Amino acid sequence: MRQLRLLIALDDHGSLHKAAEQVAITQPGATKALNEIEATLGVQLFERSAKGLAANDLGRCVIRYARLIHTDLAHLREEMLGILQGEGGRLAVGCIMGGVPMLLGALARLRARQPALAVEIIEDTSARLLPLVDQGRLDLAICRSSVSPRPDDYSVQSLHQEQLRVVAHPSHPLAASRRLQLADLHHATWVVYPANMPMRLLLEREFREAGLEFPRYPIETASTFSTLMLLEQDPTLVALMPSDVAEYAVRKGLLCYLPLPLRSATEPYAALTRRGAQLSAPAAMLLEALNG
Repeated sequence: MRQLRLLIALDDHGSLHKAAEQVAITQPGATKALNEIEATLGVQLFERSAKGLAANDLGRCVIRYARLIHTDLAHLREEMLGILQGEGGRLAVGCIMGGVPMLLGALARLRARQPALAVEIIEDTSARLLPLVDQGRLDLAICRSSVSPRPDDYSVQSLHQEQLRVVAHPSHPLAASRRLQLADLHHATWVVYPANMPMRLLLEREFREAGLEFPRYPIETASTFSTLMLLEQDPTLVALMPSDVAEYAVRKGLLCYLPLPLRSATEPYAALTRRGAQLSAPAAMLLEALNG
């Protein structure tokens, strides 16, 4: 642990003296510890100069993992304390944009039972969340297994059908329309999900079936907040958004629905865990809350 902390402190300060102070060892002790680390790994991690120490490429790689391990050990301590005390613990959960309202509702029910629970929420695409499940960095993820080359590696719980709506700023030129066709928005600038993601594939299929070319210059983002900010700043933009997410912004007057019916249905998403993995007590309780 002290060696991990020393590497992180060296990266933060670029000075053996300051790093030694932070880790509470002497400067000769810090020098000896760094030499031991580099001897064990068989490589030099820092470039020495009159200005201090600067991590090289290998050093930056090792420091990145040192930070991950240090964080994981802190999380381990939290979870062990929760088990020993019979309450609390730690839960790490990933979620795609459309599943956020469902997740937050389940977490509210769970935290009412376990107020001492520490929770980490990561919102991202299914393609980025599933590797975190594989690595054990997430207890579960609310997403789609179809984007994985090995979808059978996951246990599926609590399927949920997602509804999508086309949204824009309330002052969008077509906001007052009673009914629209996709051709009416063909030349609009769209805010879209990244390529090969289910919501992006559905929109591409809508354009293809309508005999239209997909917009050439879309703005790509998987971030809910970025999408909302983009639509707020530019009233000419349009976006496809899960209705569970859009409903909140519509109620607040931040967005409006555009009356464009969609032909395609979305693929359901679910709470996914690694098949055969032993769930922690908080993760099992979250699954129960999601089904409730």
